[in-house]
Amino acid sequence: MRIANLSGRLALIADGRAIDVERASRGVFAADPQAVYERWDEFRAWAAGAQLPAGAPFETADLGSPAPAPRQTLAIGLNYRDHAAESGFAAPDGLPPVFTKYVTSISGPVTRVALPPGGHTDWEVELVAVIGARAEKVAEADAWRHVAGLAVGQDLSERVAQLAGPAPQFSLGKSYPGFAPIGPWLVTLDEFDNPDDLELRCTVNGEEVQKGHTRDLIFSVPALIAGLSAVLPLLPGDVLFTGTPAGVGLGRDPQRFLRPGDELVSTVEGIGELRQTFIG
Repeated sequence: MRIANLSGRLALIADGRAIDVERASRGVFAADPQAVYERWDEFRAWAAGAQLPAGAPFETADLGSPAPAPRQTLAIGLNYRDHAAESGFAAPDGLPPVFTKYVTSISGPVTRVALPPGGHTDWEVELVAVIGARAEKVAEADAWRHVAGLAVGQDLSERVAQLAGPAPQFSLGKSYPGFAPIGPWLVTLDEFDNPDDLELRCTVNGEEVQKGHTRDLIFSVPALIAGLSAVLPLLPGDVLFTGTPAGVGLGRDPQRFLRPGDELVSTVEGIGELRQTFIG
C-alpha cells in the first residue's frame, strides 16, 4: 500500500492514481495525512477490505510529505562506515549521533529550495521510516511491527551553520525551510522483498554522487528503533531519518556544494524519488 499527502489531503495511490481517503471512507478517516498514524491498524484493515472507487490523476508537484507534522523527527548521523570515514569520524560503537530536523523544514517530494547565504549546502539521501504504533522499550526483533512504512528522505545540510560554534549546531544547520523533503509517498513494508536491503541513489544535475544500500547501515532500522525507544517513546507519525552513505559534498576533494540552478534527485529502491531545484 502507498499513502500520500495530496494537496494536504490523505490519499491512497493505486496504479498511478489517487483515491481521496476521507471521501472514500465517507468520513471515517480524516483528510489530515498526519492523523492517520494514530489509527494506523484500523486504517490498514479498512484499506485492505474497502471497495475503493477509481482513482484520479494527479501532479507530483502537488504531493506533500506523507508525515507533514510529526511530533518528533529523529535523525541519525554517521550510520554508514564509509560516510563516517569521509567525514573524519570513527564509526560509532554505541547508538550513533541523534539530532532533529525541526518541523518547519519538512516539505514534499518536488520543491524549490532557497539556498542560505554562504554556499555550503550539502546533500544526504536517506531512508526514512515513519512510526505506526507507539514504541517504548521495544526489542529489536519486534521493531518492524512499529513501522507504518518507508519513504525517501533528503537531509539537506548547511555545513557552516551545522559545524559552527563551540559545539556543533546540527539541528539548526539542517533545518532551513525545505531542508527535509520526504516522499513521494509512504510505502508499507509488505511491498518490499526485503526492507533491510534497499538501494539509495542521489544525483546532482544527472551526475551520480551517492549510491549505497541499507544493508550497510551500522544500526539497521530495527536496531535504531530498539536503541531510541530504550530512551524515549516513539509516537505514531514520528519520523526517523536513518543516515546517509558516502558521497556527500563535504567529504569530496575538492569539496562541492549545491548552487542556484542545481537539480538534486534522491531515490530509494521500491519507493520513488525526490526532486529538489535550488534557487539563490
